Amino acid sequence: MKKYFLEYMAFLDNALADENTDFGRLMKIHKEKTRYFQHERIVHLFVMILFALCTIACFLVIVVSETIVLIPLAILLLALLIPYISHYYFLENNTQKLYKYYDKICEKLEKDEL
Repeated sequence: MKKYFLEYMAFLDNALADENTDFGRLMKIHKEKTRYFQHERIVHLFVMILFALCTIACFLVIVVSETIVLIPLAILLLALLIPYISHYYFLENNTQKLYKYYDKICEKLEKDEL
């Protein structure tokens, strides 16, 4: 997903730099891609929250019941939670960058209308 996202942003940079770009068509593509990335971001948010809740619940069970058998499970959940947080952080920040690209495309469209 990261590679796909970064390739799309490079495509946008190239398209915005080229004055021969059909900015109306670019806007349609951009809106569709932005919806796709927003959907991806929300799915990863739910998965991250689920892993966080499971991790917390596992640690609580270990503390309350003093069951050391669950420690490997807690470590595994924590090990999975960290990459999910990192990936969600990437998706969140770069989706917000897409909004700035939207504004740039709007400026190009307005310039073309004049």
